[in-house]
Amino acid sequence: MNAIVDCNSFYCSCERLFRPDLRDKPVVVLSNNDGCIISRSDEARKLGVGMGIPYFQARQIIEKQGISVFSSNYHLYGDMSWRVMETLRSLCQHVEVYSIDEAFLDLSEVPLHQLPDHVREIKDKVEQWTGISVSIGVAATKTLAKLANRLAKKNKKASGCISILATEEERRIALQRTRVDELWGVGRSYALKLIDWGITSGWELSQMPEEWAHSNMGGVVGVRLIRELRGLPARVMEEELVNKKMIATTRMFGRPVSQLHELKEAVATYISRAAEKLRRQQSAARTISVFLVAKEQDHMVNFRRGATISSFVNLDAATPNTHELIKPALELVEQLYEKGKSYKKAGVMLSGLVPDASVQGNLFVPQAQNQRRFLMNTIDNINFSMRDDSVKFGSSGMNKDWKMRQELRSGRYSTRWEDLRTVK
Repeated sequence: MNAIVDCNSFYCSCERLFRPDLRDKPVVVLSNNDGCIISRSDEARKLGVGMGIPYFQARQIIEKQGISVFSSNYHLYGDMSWRVMETLRSLCQHVEVYSIDEAFLDLSEVPLHQLPDHVREIKDKVEQWTGISVSIGVAATKTLAKLANRLAKKNKKASGCISILATEEERRIALQRTRVDELWGVGRSYALKLIDWGITSGWELSQMPEEWAHSNMGGVVGVRLIRELRGLPARVMEEELVNKKMIATTRMFGRPVSQLHELKEAVATYISRAAEKLRRQQSAARTISVFLVAKEQDHMVNFRRGATISSFVNLDAATPNTHELIKPALELVEQLYEKGKSYKKAGVMLSGLVPDASVQGNLFVPQAQNQRRFLMNTIDNINFSMRDDSVKFGSSGMNKDWKMRQELRSGRYSTRWEDLRTVK
């Protein structure tokens, strides 16, 4: 059996964890630049606050109902996610982290008659050790486990946030109660096609022949979906990717940026952050990519994605050193920049990653130049202990008034000493 553990309204749960006064109160969390609502508590949902809508559209109901609003606090969410996942790893031998707030568990060694108690124990320990409430769905396949989890969250009081599809009858009833557009793995376009063909429920889809799925639902992907819905595992538990194959850092600007020097500051800052991640996994990068997203000129299309322009460069030798990555990245910015245009987002990507230990030194440069990794490690250690980029390259800028807006951000309670909560 497979299980999926899903944190309930994760971002809101993290905010409430350090604000007990908000327990059972409506809470919402905003996206980058305080743009859209990306997380809402059950209380906020019941008051009519929609998911994914722009903040300004919901401001009236938020203020009228006294709903607490927070900017995204990624330091807090990332740390709490790590605590949840580490707790799961201590309780289960095989854990596949699926997203920041979801993880699959392999429960194949747990006897069926012990599943309810075992799953309840996992839920109770996660909530006791981390303070984050979770819902758990259990079934024979990953797709059915996602379905079970959805049913558990649909009626939390009745289900106790746990749903187990252990028998064929339970699987049939669950699929009959689920529309095809609510199934994991069925996108919007496929859902519309299926409904047009008269296939409206998960049960009806599970009864379709595999040959039909291969012809009409993307080949092997469609066949796997049908098998999963029938209770036949087709998506195996994946091993955790220890080292990433590429590293990216992207951010929205706090305001439209039109000056070249500001774009350079942003890209240099993003390269510095990506290089830190690169060194953390002891890798070196051979390829640098930079992209810019232009701001739409027409005020009627503010919520459409602007045109994206990008370019890349291959380095002569792979490197983990920030200064060796910044220089070619800034040259790419100069190539991409158009005077008179405004930009709302920029990003960098490091690829062609190789183990840092495999990069040979250069016989034709001074020895000190081949030992700049020591300098990079020193800077990383200082910044890790002191935080907030205590040591940085001048090209990253000093004022950074283009930075992403987070006007309603809470304290970084679990990663900053100065934000540590006090108990009286």
